[in-house]
Amino acid sequence: MSLRNPHFFLAQRSASRRKVVYLLLLLFAGFSTSVTGETPQLRVYISVDMEGVAGVVNEAQLAPGGFEYEKFRRLMTAEANACIEAAFAAGATKVTVSDSHGNGLSLLPEELNPKARLIRSWPRPLMMMQGIDEGYDAAILIGYHASIGVPGAVRAHTMSSKRFFDVRFGGKHASEALLSAATAGHFAVPVVMVTGDDLAVAEAKKDISAKIEGVVVKRAIGYHAADSVSPQAARALISAGTKAALQRLKEFRPYKVAKPVKVEIAFKQMLNAEILAYLPIVERVDGATVSFSGKDVPEAIRFISFVSQYSNAE
Repeated sequence: MSLRNPHFFLAQRSASRRKVVYLLLLLFAGFSTSVTGETPQLRVYISVDMEGVAGVVNEAQLAPGGFEYEKFRRLMTAEANACIEAAFAAGATKVTVSDSHGNGLSLLPEELNPKARLIRSWPRPLMMMQGIDEGYDAAILIGYHASIGVPGAVRAHTMSSKRFFDVRFGGKHASEALLSAATAGHFAVPVVMVTGDDLAVAEAKKDISAKIEGVVVKRAIGYHAADSVSPQAARALISAGTKAALQRLKEFRPYKVAKPVKVEIAFKQMLNAEILAYLPIVERVDGATVSFSGKDVPEAIRFISFVSQYSNAE
């Protein structure tokens, strides 16, 4: 091409202008980010139960005084840490952990990752999901178990193995995973992962969402028996599952329950149904079952929390 061609110089001048504009745009973008201080936020809520922890099979691991309880408190905390650390590695900027087992005092605070917040003890209005709100992007359920309606599942129950025979929530037989998902869903937070035995994970996928990342740490043999992976293997599975779930966060949707929210609780002790029916807000459905209608999920969950704390086991 001839250097005397005026079109050549015009093309070169246009190219130079485009480069200058491009550089200015890059500079402005960087300046804007530094001025606003805005960084991507990923806030994760983790609810930790114990029956679904690798190796747990009976009360010897689950309650103070059990000869393996102190050991399994450490293993429960270690599974929580595997999830916490993986969440931060995946970009989490805030992690809150709920101790959701027994008396709410099973996780060991001194061994928990110090970057996480910890919610402990009972009673609390939102039970296993206390502290969750619209500020979170994802909820994860660690060490969960199946509901009483699942034959052969390890320690299968809903909220109280001693008090409740059945719990129905929003017209559906409810596991603790479903109650937790409904609570998170009220605040527009999706449950993205569940860990526990194979039957607990299968129930959560069926009742909440097939897209949930399921981490199976043991295969249920019966109510008090399981074929479990080692604690180390369980932690590796939880870490990988957490990262995988958070990497596909956009695929998940919150679990929603229609309002008003009807709760039905069937007791093992009929006297509980009789006494609760004294309240005008409670209907006695049959000898052992009561019904309550909450204006929304939190109100319905508060009713379950009250009843599970103060009903009689004998």
